[in-house]
Amino acid sequence: MIKLIVGNKGSGKTKTLIDMINKAAKTTSGNIVCIEKGLKMTYDIDYSVRLIDIESYGVEGFDAFYGFIVGICAGNYDITEIFIDATLKIGGRDLQAFAAMIAKLEKLTAENKVEVVFTVSCDRSELPESVLSYII
Repeated sequence: MIKLIVGNKGSGKTKTLIDMINKAAKTTSGNIVCIEKGLKMTYDIDYSVRLIDIESYGVEGFDAFYGFIVGICAGNYDITEIFIDATLKIGGRDLQAFAAMIAKLEKLTAENKVEVVFTVSCDRSELPESVLSYII
């Protein structure tokens, strides 16, 4: 399952994501991964969550971003949730490429029973029609 937290800068997306991460840490029976650009959430999320600074891996563009997420899932079958902050800072502002990545991830999440939550810093009206159904 894929979920998008969408809003302009300063609308509380990261705070919502942190709340979702900490709630999941208390209730999940699997592993949780949080991907962000920089390590800003280090002291805000539960210690049991695997925090990854994507800047350390040189990921640029949505194709590389997709490969990174798939690699994480391939390396650990016990992952139940992946939370990603600052999606457009990681993959770029190409919203069509973002939509294509979401389409590919849909199959992965369904087969592996992984929930992936993204924060997307833009107005809802800017997003392609194909991803609007994922907005929470």
